[in-house]
Amino acid sequence: MSAADVAVKTYRELEPEDLRILQAIEKQTRKYQNIPQDIIARIAGLPPQEALFRLPRLERKRLITRYTGAYIGYHLTVAGYDTLAVNHLVEANVLEAFGKPLGIGKEADVYDALMPDGTQVAVKFHRLGRTSFKQTKRKRGYVTAYKYTPDWHQQSTIAAKREYKALKLLHPQGIAVPEPIAQNRHGLVMSRIEGAELYRYKEIPNPEATLKEILANTRKAYQKAKMVHADLSPYNIILQPNQHILTIDWPQYVTHKHPNAEQLLRRDIQNILRFFRNKYKMKTNLDQALIYIKQPREASHAKARIHTCRN
Repeated sequence: MSAADVAVKTYRELEPEDLRILQAIEKQTRKYQNIPQDIIARIAGLPPQEALFRLPRLERKRLITRYTGAYIGYHLTVAGYDTLAVNHLVEANVLEAFGKPLGIGKEADVYDALMPDGTQVAVKFHRLGRTSFKQTKRKRGYVTAYKYTPDWHQQSTIAAKREYKALKLLHPQGIAVPEPIAQNRHGLVMSRIEGAELYRYKEIPNPEATLKEILANTRKAYQKAKMVHADLSPYNIILQPNQHILTIDWPQYVTHKHPNAEQLLRRDIQNILRFFRNKYKMKTNLDQALIYIKQPREASHAKARIHTCRN
């Protein structure tokens, strides 16, 4: 059972006092690696005896982990952090019920869910640092911008906030991304995602049209939202049942004024063109594609046409 499954199952069993304890532990995470139980009781506003009764119960539910050393302390598990995000989204009248997992990855888990009005949505729990803290710092440059070193939960929250901000800028411009609905902690609620990542398809019905749509969508993001994905690949482009694409996973985005924007854009397009070249034997000129994406239409109309051909 995944952390999110544990959180959703357990959430229905929790009482307000349990949630106050989880919130108290969260508040003290920056100060303590393991929060002493007397401080948990004080921050939660509970009598010490009641806190001592509830803490072992939350541990058995796999929402917190106990530390025994010079003192007895607790810290949140991933499921405990999921529970706090779920609680906020339910209390905010954003979520009503959870469904099946849509994807479990190295840096995120995505679930199907329902809003109170019956609308189907996707809920993404960021899991930064789940596999390697060093790799996360190397890949996610925005994490190193903080004066302190964020823990796993804080890193995931930073990623969720960035992705939510990106989608709020991109979606109104007509760019093919999920519609952002709400965000809390490391959880992001967005419109339903149908289809699968490009790399999962054995064959795409019309690869030429798909590639051109990807480049057009990248151009629109650059021209209208002034943004570069900075991690674009066949792993975060969804081909939907209607054969149109959806670009996901935006927390690493940079603006077009970022000092590495051109380098990152070039890498994005190289990743995509390499995929279509290797799998579909399609040749597309990288420099032509970059001109098409970067230059205003009136300045590049004559030389920014994208030509693809198969061997």
